[in-house]
Amino acid sequence: MIKIQNDSIVYPVPDKSLLARVEKSFEVKFPIDFINFLLNTNGAIPITKFFKGQFNTYVIDRFLCLVDNPRNHRSGMYDIKVVLTQLDERIVSDEDATGAELIPFVALFAGDFVCLDYRESKTNPSVCIWHNEDSGDFEPAIKKVAENVSDFINMLEE
Repeated sequence: MIKIQNDSIVYPVPDKSLLARVEKSFEVKFPIDFINFLLNTNGAIPITKFFKGQFNTYVIDRFLCLVDNPRNHRSGMYDIKVVLTQLDERIVSDEDATGAELIPFVALFAGDFVCLDYRESKTNPSVCIWHNEDSGDFEPAIKKVAENVSDFINMLEE
């Protein structure tokens, strides 16, 4: 289990209705390991803030959250939908695509994000790092770090 700082989870955690609306909006299906991750860590700040990729060590700022109305929530700026909107064309590779290709769910140091990568499958995403500084409009710079959310979570528990 991931250890998080006391009182850092954003409440209320997403319910089935909110998850279904976001899936429909993004045109994806969230895997169960991601849903469980959200329910247990919604917007939380982890105690273990580091994880190792193949060549780099990454620093976690916080996990992103899903809230029903981000404008009226004190943690709304960390809402997945809000962050995705802010990143706009820089997190999309096909300007004609509908739905989401990359969905950020962990904020890293220096503006990078860990994302669900739906480019190859709308039901079975891999996990990648989206690099802020190297990304341009319709040219997201990404590096795969795990086959799925469970594998990513295991990286955090080591």
